Amino acid sequence: MREKIRILLADDHAVVRQGFKMILAAQADMEIVGEAGNGREALELAGRLQPDVIVMDVAMPELNGIEATRRVADLSPRSRVLALSMHKDSVYVREILRAGARGYLLKDSIASDLLAAVRAVARGEGYLSPGVSDAVLNDYRRHVTDPIDLLTSREREVLQMIAEGKTNKDIATVLNLSVYTVDAHRGRIMEKLNLHSATDLVRFAVRAGLVD
Repeated sequence: MREKIRILLADDHAVVRQGFKMILAAQADMEIVGEAGNGREALELAGRLQPDVIVMDVAMPELNGIEATRRVADLSPRSRVLALSMHKDSVYVREILRAGARGYLLKDSIASDLLAAVRAVARGEGYLSPGVSDAVLNDYRRHVTDPIDLLTSREREVLQMIAEGKTNKDIATVLNLSVYTVDAHRGRIMEKLNLHSATDLVRFAVRAGLVD
């Protein structure tokens, strides 16, 4: 008998996780090995469980699915990410595919699409939700460079938290850094992206798909 596809579910909505869990766990060739409610938890579990497929929500608090996907490669190289989102906007698709996701599934997809996506990604193939149009693929090919690439992983993390309204002190506590270090990160982010105010930072983060 073939080995089951080991799946980690990462979504900050317990109801969504429960729904997907019921569909996936009912399949003879799949098993849910873990559940995460945010990006940090997803990374910790990915490192520990080494799942075959991580079903990763794009928009999660603290550390979003895009940033978590970028870091999965180091912690669990054999895991393949299937991104999950309610957004059809090309920016979300572009960012998470560039971060390393193998597939992109819309949350309102039917159960058969979810199963097809998980199986395709587990085989090492790509998968795009039927609802994500050709325009998105064209857009993805067009945007080969992106200002967000100028930022380090830590700077992208700090940028997301600033955009979520956290103060330098809040960010310092979460990341275990000094307030001065966070302030230095903030300065470098603004310099690299040529932004001049906190409002500009928030606007940029929204456009880049880092926050909703």
